[in-house]
Amino acid sequence: MPDVPSLAGVLTSDQVACTASAIAAVQEPNGAIPWFAGGHTDVWDHVESAMALTAAGRRIEADRAYDWMLDTQRPDGSWPIRIDQGTVTDPGSDTNFCAYLATGIWHRWLVTADFRATAQAWPAVKAALGFVVSMQRRRGEVAWARGAGGTPVRTALLAGSSSIYLSLRCGLALAELMGESQPDWELAAGLLRHALLLHPEAFDRKDRFSMDWYYPVLAGPFDGGRAMARLNQRWDDFVVPGLGARCVDDRPWVTGAETCELALSLDVAGDRARAVAMVSSMHHLREDDGAYGTGYVYADDARWPVEQSSWTAAAVILAVDALSNATGGAGLFRGEGLPQIQDIVGDDCGCRDAAPSADRVASLAAYTLENTK
Repeated sequence: MPDVPSLAGVLTSDQVACTASAIAAVQEPNGAIPWFAGGHTDVWDHVESAMALTAAGRRIEADRAYDWMLDTQRPDGSWPIRIDQGTVTDPGSDTNFCAYLATGIWHRWLVTADFRATAQAWPAVKAALGFVVSMQRRRGEVAWARGAGGTPVRTALLAGSSSIYLSLRCGLALAELMGESQPDWELAAGLLRHALLLHPEAFDRKDRFSMDWYYPVLAGPFDGGRAMARLNQRWDDFVVPGLGARCVDDRPWVTGAETCELALSLDVAGDRARAVAMVSSMHHLREDDGAYGTGYVYADDARWPVEQSSWTAAAVILAVDALSNATGGAGLFRGEGLPQIQDIVGDDCGCRDAAPSADRVASLAAYTLENTK
């Protein structure tokens, strides 16, 4: 078995292996990984769990999870928002959910170097990102969902679009590996980066939620000093010393997944000390079998909700791997091996109050095609 990640003073490799076993224990016979045993499945959290299984050396279960993705993808490249024990209960499509397959497949390649498995998944990645790019607006933001009736919603989400930006970069890395240029994705990533950095008005305000605070750092559009400045700006709003990070800034509720994602964001920004402290702080949520409670309402001294979520356990494993550099995928969120995306619009875009014109987008497309030959 490959080396299982560990983090000195926080988690041993045996404890990480137990956490991976807790994820595998809820996997359904068809390969789907629900939120918890008997719960529903969404494809983003499913992929996150598959990534954790890969990092922990549970290759068989991880491959079954990715095979389920390939088997359930719809002809337009999307997946339903919610599936309960094989039954679609929300047929809409979340763009961030669909894009995340690219991140998962690139991560598996980094860990396993299995070209055959990567090539098998490549058509599904192409279809998924094709669907996502079709939902991008001219200014760069991506509509967060398409409703059950096929109509895109009007709003875009900052955390979701940030995650899509990472997935597009992973898709471009896969395209290079496969020898198939995807200039449309590079254009999409450049426009999306521009919107994320310069157009907060393009996104539905979710300032209460910690994900909107750290995801632009975790997923890469905010980097360098800008990343650290963003994390420092609202640190006291979200971080509860010794317990972890709040999910929302006005509730006495810390959550394990957000705490570990914040740790990953700190790692991206180069602050290892605070990253390790974040992972360590949330271990009051750990169960004897290696599973993790979703959150803790500290004002009431109560776990809530009562179930242990697979995606919280997955976030722990991925954070431990990143901070220990145990596998080839440890540097994924730091952008190691991913193409750099330039802001091809610039600060003086003239589109702060309106989307760029069709002519402007056409000229950007021509620029991208010329510079990616």
